[in-house]
Amino acid sequence: MIGTSVLLILFSLDGEIGRWEGALLFAGVISYTVWTVRRSRRELRDQAEADAAGPVVSSRTRQLAEIAAGLALLILGSKWLVDAAVTIARHLGVSDLIIGLTIIAVGTSLPELATSVLASLRGQRDIAVGNVVGSNIFNILSVLGLSALVAPGGLPVPLAALTFDLPVMLAVAVVCLPIFMAGHRIARWEGLMFLGYYGVYVLFLVLAAVDYDGRMLLAQAVLWFALPLTVLTLAISLWRYRPRAGH
Repeated sequence: MIGTSVLLILFSLDGEIGRWEGALLFAGVISYTVWTVRRSRRELRDQAEADAAGPVVSSRTRQLAEIAAGLALLILGSKWLVDAAVTIARHLGVSDLIIGLTIIAVGTSLPELATSVLASLRGQRDIAVGNVVGSNIFNILSVLGLSALVAPGGLPVPLAALTFDLPVMLAVAVVCLPIFMAGHRIARWEGLMFLGYYGVYVLFLVLAAVDYDGRMLLAQAVLWFALPLTVLTLAISLWRYRPRAGH
């Protein structure tokens, strides 16, 4: 996820993602998918052989039908949500970039949110984490890659996104690494921290959209208080869960 974020920023430095860059991104998602499937098959080979029975085929057929129906409903619901939200936002005079970074991003991520929350409540927390990380990788490599590949002249990258939003995306990806390493789990306070930072990010976008100077005060508060406190706390967490001799 960190690697794909860095690659996206490098491709965006000239102000656009060209077709050949889109082709490279899309080739990356194909390679990543093939590698993931092969690794999964190796890890679950014994279990797959044990489950290879007649009744399971019927169960899998029903489950595939349920997945297909669920995906269709998710697509329909997301389309309704995004279309309505974009219409309202444009009546309020919000820019396309702000719409994409907030309303469309949240609307298209609601299925992922529902999947991760439900998986966490059912104790399948690997699915919750894999869903988010895999989605981030897929969005960069496949969604942007394929869009740049088919769009005439590639995809333009707004300067505001290049100087602020993309660095924030990379910073979030980098922060995930020490959090995941600390005890191989995401603590509740770390989840609250992520949620709080997203709230600050959205507030910053809103203030920027209305040209309110208070966004600079907000940015300074995050830069000089919240970020150092976060770095210190993560360092303490990593020190507590560091590998020790004999373990």
